[in-house]
Amino acid sequence: MPPGPSIASPTAQPSALTPLRDSPPPASLSMPPEMPLETPPVISSTGSRSTPAPAPPTEALRRVAPTTVTINTPAKPSAEPTGTPRLSVHGLSAFFGGSCAVRDVSVVLPDRFVTAIIGPSGCGKSTLLRCLNRMHETLPLARVEGQVMLDGQDIYGRAVNVTALRQHVGMVFQRPTPFPTMSIRDNVAAALLTASPRPSRARTDEIVERALRRTALWDEVKDRLRDSAVGLSGGQQQRLCIARALAIEPEVLLLDEPTASLDPLSTQKVEELVYELRRDMTVVIVTHNMQQAARVSDRTAFMLGGELVEVAPTTTLFTTPHDPRTEAYITGRFG
Repeated sequence: MPPGPSIASPTAQPSALTPLRDSPPPASLSMPPEMPLETPPVISSTGSRSTPAPAPPTEALRRVAPTTVTINTPAKPSAEPTGTPRLSVHGLSAFFGGSCAVRDVSVVLPDRFVTAIIGPSGCGKSTLLRCLNRMHETLPLARVEGQVMLDGQDIYGRAVNVTALRQHVGMVFQRPTPFPTMSIRDNVAAALLTASPRPSRARTDEIVERALRRTALWDEVKDRLRDSAVGLSGGQQQRLCIARALAIEPEVLLLDEPTASLDPLSTQKVEELVYELRRDMTVVIVTHNMQQAARVSDRTAFMLGGELVEVAPTTTLFTTPHDPRTEAYITGRFG
């Protein structure tokens, strides 16, 4: 995996079926012309019965060795991370004043994987997510301890430019947040205002179209790009916000319950988008919906009381969890 851009500031075999014995052949099948009929027995003048020796087999009756057929099926991608992780967390704790919301969390978030974070309300899922692009520290009395490494660089280091960081680690929140005074086009283009160098207007239009196409929104809004974004449906607004995050082509995309307020059809479209995005970037999604986690993620992490209880390939965690607390949660005994 090539290193990501710097976030520092400028200064810093098939089985044969055996036919049932004595079963007659189907009436619709005719005997091959090369196969001779069985020679009837000869009865001599003395009444003795004898059977002539069988005729030598013809070439058509010689046994032909069965052909071995090998079927190559595409291998399913492994849910075990390989190579260098895109994002890794080491001993992370997050506080609101004197209250600890996330306690000593360490986890690896591999590149081009979707990792889902599940757990009951108040367990610290969203707080952990906000720590991954330094949004947590924007709240009053909020602070963070530990390390979050992006491509080997600590995002909490003194030399890190937070604005540049958020261009590499994008985030979409639970409720759609389009800018009400901006058009649909300008809502997507707003992500480029801090880009350096600033793209030209023609290049900006190309970026906007590409982002809207990736979110399956282009065909729905291409004729009203100058209209206000607040005129879109809730599902469209959320996809617009995702398009805005994708416009800057981040290495990591954080999704905080992105379908919590959406109808089933809009939810399906967002889930399909998340499934496709794994080809290009690391995706971390917080969700209360365990079925959703099972559908879209490669790996799932379970949190409880601010602690990371277990993280495993999604199929493993939902079928054979290691920790009894995880089993209790996914079977509905609490939460």
